[in-house]
Amino acid sequence: MHIKICYYQLINILKLINLSSPTNILVNQAIHRLQMIDVQELTKRFPGGGDVLSGVNLNIRQGEIFGIIGRSGAGKSTLVRCINLLERPTSGKVFVDGREITALNEAELRQARRGIGMIFQHFNLLSSRTVFDNVAFPLELTGQTRAEIAKTVEPLLELVGLSDKRDNYPSQLSGGQKQRVGIARALASKPSVLLCDEATSALDPETSKSILALLQDINRKLGLTIILITHEMPVIKEICHRVAVLDAGKVVEEGPVFDVFTAPKAEITRSFVRDLVDRELPGTLKERIRQTGPTQGNPVLRIVFTGPNANSPVISEVVRRFAVTLNILLAHVDYIQGSPYGNIVVEAIGKGADLQAAIDHIRSNNLRVEVLGHVADHDRAVA
Repeated sequence: MHIKICYYQLINILKLINLSSPTNILVNQAIHRLQMIDVQELTKRFPGGGDVLSGVNLNIRQGEIFGIIGRSGAGKSTLVRCINLLERPTSGKVFVDGREITALNEAELRQARRGIGMIFQHFNLLSSRTVFDNVAFPLELTGQTRAEIAKTVEPLLELVGLSDKRDNYPSQLSGGQKQRVGIARALASKPSVLLCDEATSALDPETSKSILALLQDINRKLGLTIILITHEMPVIKEICHRVAVLDAGKVVEEGPVFDVFTAPKAEITRSFVRDLVDRELPGTLKERIRQTGPTQGNPVLRIVFTGPNANSPVISEVVRRFAVTLNILLAHVDYIQGSPYGNIVVEAIGKGADLQAAIDHIRSNNLRVEVLGHVADHDRAVA
């Protein structure tokens, strides 16, 4: 953690240097290297169609797990294939570890790709090869001897928990085990970047969780920069440090996972996080709110607690200090990247001035309050 903070601070220091000086090139190279992946104004257009990607800019820092999320057709897979140039962008630049790979010739690009591992949704294993030989395959292509290959493959099988499956074939493995083989194969060339394209989408929830835990462990042990492409927000919540939201080929939102989850700016982001953090109201409660007028009855409030304020005893404090009763209708507390996030829905019972004073007090504690509607006094959940 301390190393990452130094990286981020150093980037800002480097950007303050006079870039018109003779050190311009060296400074920019240093910035690109610290960022690990720097995507600049990336556009991809297929013949006969519109832009699949349009002016995408991304800075992915060394050693972080970075999520890219979007609906089907948003351009996620195209973006990841442009990062390792399996798809060549129509325009724009891609820097990986300080090197502009969009400027490389084919021979240079083949060499650069060895530093970029990739795992896929459907594993892409060779059915005629054992687990050991699947992992060994990229090393064989570089001409390594069997003894050299064994020195790399055996520790990788241990890392992914498959030492006892070394001689098995893919048909003898579960989906989770196949993905572990894919991860080990991607790590065989000792990459600095690992691209994961919907790596857990074909797996059941329990297996997905174990694969995400493995990727988190690899990130910690190897210091690998991991880019996770997904349409599943729980995957982002589970292990990513930062996230970018892609919609119709454009990045519409980017930032730390906690910030994006708890204060989404784009409508598509709000739709992604709604079920995870805002919690949909039960149908019966929605109906009661709908049946009353806009200002009739008792207000229903959603109170959002984030960060240190999630531990504040605001509910009990309001009831004690004001002539207000808070009837809890829905409550949920979760942790995102180790920080608490609380979401509570209450029916506020009291007189108008008292209710407003209570709401003002809650907001003065840096908590978010949203009036969802009103329920009639006779229709309260608790008498």
